[in-house]
Formats: sequence, structure tokens, C-alpha cells
Amino acid sequence: MIASALESAAAAEHYGLRNDQIILSAKVSGVRDLIDIYTKMAARCSYALHLGLTEAGMGMKGLVASAAGLSPLLLAGIGDTIRVSLTPDPEKAKIDPHAARKEEVMAAQQILQSLSLRSFLPQVTSCPGCGRTTSTYFQELAANIQQYVRDTMPEWRKKYPGVEELKIAVMGCVVNGPGESKHANLGISLPGTFEEPKAPVYIDGKLSTTLRGDGIIAEFQQILNHYVETHYGERA
Repeated sequence: MIASALESAAAAEHYGLRNDQIILSAKVSGVRDLIDIYTKMAARCSYALHLGLTEAGMGMKGLVASAAGLSPLLLAGIGDTIRVSLTPDPEKAKIDPHAARKEEVMAAQQILQSLSLRSFLPQVTSCPGCGRTTSTYFQELAANIQQYVRDTMPEWRKKYPGVEELKIAVMGCVVNGPGESKHANLGISLPGTFEEPKAPVYIDGKLSTTLRGDGIIAEFQQILNHYVETHYGERA
């Protein structure tokens, strides 16, 4: 496969294409094969390489396989463009025919951002929940904030350069909450089981305020908006 691709590229150059006008891509469906082939290809040529599993699969399998295959190569500095190929979910496709394609783009962006190679969207860190968190409130807050960030990002991108680097933490108890919140730009630690019903909010590693009552989601969203305006807007 590699020899054939390099021979075709050499022939393309012979007939007039420049080296920087050629991109090589291999049809590979196995994660180990993907890593092996592109590692060898990168060692044998200087052409741009287009990475991705040709048939990654559906849903979780496709997402995990794509991340597992792309990450080692990208961390090794191999690859110039990437793709994530997912089999469409028939139920989602009935609602939105382009759902799978959107998910592919989002997955590719998240792989790059998780590897700290490029940023596209503020990241929301949240804990998985455990015996210390009998309430699902922190999960609701994490989902709400994540969706709010995604919905608001088109407007933020125009007005607040650099906002895609923002890190937000939504944690479910006092054990891991404060520590993780202090490592984020903006963090909140919701009360866990048997904890006092209050939610400390940390801004750039320092305790800023404590929220209480039924309006925590709306209040935290206001704090988020204020942080974005003051740290990424013209006044910043």
C-alpha cells in the first residue's frame, strides 16, 4: 500500500504537480493498521498526510476507534488533515439528515482540543458522580452550561477572541470540587450527599462567591457571561 501510494505521488510530480500540492491518504479500518501505516509513510516521504479510519463504525465504537487511532499519530507530529467517519444513526438521521456529519466535525475538533493542538470551544470539565453525589443537579448544571456554551459560541467567537481557551469546571461534591475548580478559569462545586446546601464558585483559582437556593444555574450562567465579557472583550 505504501509503495503504491509513493509511486503514484512521484508520478504526479513527474507530470507537473508540486510536492506541496499532493496529499496522501490510506484506506484503513483498523486502529493498529492506521498507526503502523501512517508512521511508516511519514518516515518515507514529505507529502502532506490525511489521517482517519475509512470505516470507523457507529456511535461509541466509531468515536473511540477514531480517537484511539488519531491521537498517537497527532502527538507524534504526524498528519496534516484529519477526518472522523461515523455510520449515521438512523433515528437521528430522520430528524436531521446531517446529524452524523455534524457529529464527525465535533468529534474531530474535540480530539484536537483534548490533545491541546487546537482550540475550538470552551471546555467543561465535570465529575462522573459517585456515592457522595445522590443528587443529579450537578449533572443538569454541567449539561446546561455545556449546551449554553455551544449555542452561544458563534456570537462569542465574533466578539471575544480567545474565548475558545476558556476552561469551566462543574463538580458534584466538596471532595474533588474545590481542587478541580481551582485549576479552571471558572469553577463551581455543588453540594454532595449530606453536605451543606451551598455551591462555592472559584474564579481563576480563588474563591469568589457562594451560591445557594434554586437559582444556581441561572446565577452561574450570569457569572460565566460576566467572566467572558471582562476577560475576552474589548475592556480586557
